[in-house]
Amino acid sequence: MKPSRTGDARPVTVPDLHLAKQAGKRLTMLTAYDAGFARVIDGNGVDLILVGDSLGMVVQGKANTLGVSVDDIVYHTGCVSRAVQRALVIADFPFQADASRERALDAATRFLQAGAGMVKLEGAGHKLEVIRHLVEREIPVCGHLGLTPQSVLRFGGFRVQGRDDAAAAKLREDALAVQAAGAALLVLEAVPSSLAAEITRALEIPTIGIGAGRDCDGQVLVLHDMLGLDSGHRRPRFVKDFLAGSGSIAAAVQAYCSAVRDGSFPDDEHSYAH
Repeated sequence: MKPSRTGDARPVTVPDLHLAKQAGKRLTMLTAYDAGFARVIDGNGVDLILVGDSLGMVVQGKANTLGVSVDDIVYHTGCVSRAVQRALVIADFPFQADASRERALDAATRFLQAGAGMVKLEGAGHKLEVIRHLVEREIPVCGHLGLTPQSVLRFGGFRVQGRDDAAAAKLREDALAVQAAGAALLVLEAVPSSLAAEITRALEIPTIGIGAGRDCDGQVLVLHDMLGLDSGHRRPRFVKDFLAGSGSIAAAVQAYCSAVRDGSFPDDEHSYAH
């Protein structure tokens, strides 16, 4: 099976994200934490690679993401970015690293110096000021709404968000506010498909879904989930094992990219209704 690239090995840039949405081209994203996997992902058609704080659970074996440090993200971002030629590398703010403008700027500077081309942070509210502060200082930002894993203690677990009218209205409001603050991309996690579709239509920036239905502008999965590896945690509904029947990790990545781009993943089985 040939790589799913279209012959364009030019690096993916932040402006390309907006162009992809305008053209109706679905974006593909996977997590990576080391050079070996990053090289395979990058070479087989993935547009965006997230060095996620999910590394706390799937690499470090922790119960949640709260124990991940800025040093962890810097280290793994460096490992990934040194192996990548095309995909845009996004570094995730760990818990409380974006609690203030000053802390966020210090951490984001380290992430970009390690090779990231964008940073990701969870939430809205006071985070809007952080987003504006970073964007004004030439640091591209990806937002993250819905199930925000760093809020797991407040949520009482990993639960679908936006199912009642008030929560849905708040998510729509927050999405527009994150865009207005300057974010160039928005992850929607564990959100009913119909709500994610509505938010996607309302935004000029692309949305990346994870458990948010097929109508987002792109999809992301944790690499270990996409490969069917046992992380020691309950497997969410939105996870699909692309390695099964593929024969190799490279083929699994290609199958994932193809399924996202042709709209066959996620289907109803891997999405949430109200």
